[in-house]
Amino acid sequence: MAHLVEQMAYVGDTPWHGLGQQLSAHQPLEVWQQQAGMNWHIEETPVRFIVDAASHLGSIHSFPEQKVLFRSDTQAPLSVVSQRYKVVQPQEVLKFYRDLTEYAGYELETAGVLKGGRKFWALARSGLSTSLKGKDEVRGYLLLATSCDGSLTTVATPTTVRVVCNCSGQLIPDSVLSFSSANAGGIPALNAWGRWRL
Repeated sequence: MAHLVEQMAYVGDTPWHGLGQQLSAHQPLEVWQQQAGMNWHIEETPVRFIVDAASHLGSIHSFPEQKVLFRSDTQAPLSVVSQRYKVVQPQEVLKFYRDLTEYAGYELETAGVLKGGRKFWALARSGLSTSLKGKDEVRGYLLLATSCDGSLTTVATPTTVRVVCNCSGQLIPDSVLSFSSANAGGIPALNAWGRWRL
């Protein structure tokens, strides 16, 4: 399985793939946004198509039930979704951690963009850990990940896996403590879940 990393930032050990910008601890969310490649917006436009006609160049029609999502910085298309689809912006993923990092002792550890912007995530260390037999330390994290192509619902889940790419993100098992939103409730619902976890 490929790492699919477009851009990422991290604190601590260099990820296995060697990619990303290393940051010093306790950086503001704005630095994370820039260095993790999350400093753009998801824009939307109606789906349009051209019907060819023998006598002229063709006519443009729209498909009102669908919309195209695209990146604000490159105008690269991300996906086609229904009009009901609620977009989660890359910045919202980082802002989810604001209270957790300022008041609850969490520290951002990794964040990044996968598949050209179709998926993005952030991971914060909770400060909880345990030692296994020997010197192995298992750390607790809180992952928030989402996609804008329908390949992943917006999910917040505790984990012991340090997510640094698509591969490590696939290792996260479903948890009874996780919260998932099929981009209907979006980040406001996740923020409520995060406050409850505090």
